[in-house]
Amino acid sequence: MQARELQRAVAAAISTTRALGLQADDAVVLHNSNKLALRLQPCDAFARVAPMTGQVAQFEVELAGRLDETGSPAALLDPRVPPRVYERDGFAITLWTYYAPVTPGVTPAEYADALWRLHAGMRTIEIAAPHFTDRVAEAQDLVANRALTPELADADRRLLSDMLQSLRATIVDRGAAEQLLHGEPHSGNVLSTKIGPLFIDLETCCFGPIAFDLAHVPEAVIEHYPDVDQTLLSACRALVLAMVAAWRWDVADEFPNGRQWAQHFIDTLRKGPPWPSLEAMARRLEGPG
Repeated sequence: MQARELQRAVAAAISTTRALGLQADDAVVLHNSNKLALRLQPCDAFARVAPMTGQVAQFEVELAGRLDETGSPAALLDPRVPPRVYERDGFAITLWTYYAPVTPGVTPAEYADALWRLHAGMRTIEIAAPHFTDRVAEAQDLVANRALTPELADADRRLLSDMLQSLRATIVDRGAAEQLLHGEPHSGNVLSTKIGPLFIDLETCCFGPIAFDLAHVPEAVIEHYPDVDQTLLSACRALVLAMVAAWRWDVADEFPNGRQWAQHFIDTLRKGPPWPSLEAMARRLEGPG
């Protein structure tokens, strides 16, 4: 969010939290992109704030409650307030439990175990959610619409269009079992807490093969996850790289250094397989530390 919108979003989160009877005098920005993540103090609530237009916060709230019932390793809504989406000044606000980070961080074995348990819990949940191909279609629409991706070069546009189409078909034709997935279970969406790893950011959940989720995690985690279809994982990794590249070219994208990421993903796709994990790509771009 830009500075003016950021100020409004923070004010909306603070006033909403106060109206619910929690003391919120200050907000620490934990993440600022298309959506905002705040730690509200001194009540120690975690607030997610997004523009009302196009938000799926209600889905995330409902799914969080269902995952809690299954005992899945996912972050909980704040138990001190009713579990719902709060609307104020054009923003959708949800309040979550704040988990203080602990060290050392999550090991690959712990990560894989938590993701396996999350998948097991999700298999028991019946909920309306997009299919992973719907998310691919959104990326394809961005690539096809020059008004939405004006900085995307013609050659790169053709590359992404061809790869999104062919990889989508390859994965669907593989005929692997499908279930509800996290959608983006990369390390940025895993918290290291005193009760173990917990997954956050449930708004990306979709149906698809487990390999689609595994395409987002570090290689070391794959070594601990049982029965991985390596051929399908490779195709899913390439698909995820192409999708992320498309999102970063979106004219409305506010991801920090998004265009740099977009070009690096394009360059990697042009090199061909073996495809790096999304986590490996992030490490290259973010550098040491």
